[in-house]
Amino acid sequence: MKRPGIPNPDPAAFIKANLPISHVPSSPEIRLHTAGPASGLWRLAGRGEADPPPYWAYPWAGGAVLARHLLDRPEMVGGRRVLDLGAGSGLVAIAAAKAGAATVTAIDIDANAIAAIGLNAAINRVNIAPFAADIIEGPPPAADLLVVGDLFYDPALAFRVMAFLRRCQASGIEVLIGDPERAYLPQGELRRIATHAVADFGGGTGGCAVPAGVFALSGKAEGEIMPEGQAATA
Repeated sequence: MKRPGIPNPDPAAFIKANLPISHVPSSPEIRLHTAGPASGLWRLAGRGEADPPPYWAYPWAGGAVLARHLLDRPEMVGGRRVLDLGAGSGLVAIAAAKAGAATVTAIDIDANAIAAIGLNAAINRVNIAPFAADIIEGPPPAADLLVVGDLFYDPALAFRVMAFLRRCQASGIEVLIGDPERAYLPQGELRRIATHAVADFGGGTGGCAVPAGVFALSGKAEGEIMPEGQAATA
């Protein structure tokens, strides 16, 4: 939590000064501003518990596996409108742009992530439209492909995300999910497309490589995730 009495720094200036640029371990074609032990991320944190943790500051496994998959298979995004949901640092969005997407939109609820995406897009010389918004209660976006990296770490969020992804699929949008099989990934509704070993900064792995999967929606609603405190009904 941010210490009281200290003003919030400008996000872009702070990121440029304190998060060094490095190659993504699993996708060295891409460089990102990435947090290290001396980055002092607490200075960008909000004052309240509702402020999002700085997930954007690290290349998590779900995004890393999607980025690798899109770079290896540019035909999946070539000429298409791609939307990266929960974009974080912009890793997957950057991979989509490098692979030839017609347009790429990056959505995240954290304004600091949006600043990071802009900087990272410039480093990688790609065009991305970043927006700070929570769109998962709304209608399907104007997109051909929706990519979702590592959004299944919390049961309530997983429930909301899956409801949104089903609506997107029903409207004709293709959905790809990248995840190292975290606790709330609804595998009964997914079809595995590929597996890659990628570095992970979550789950206590300390940045070690873990097997992570790329999944498509299967169209089935087996074993639906329910938010905590809500019982499933027959």
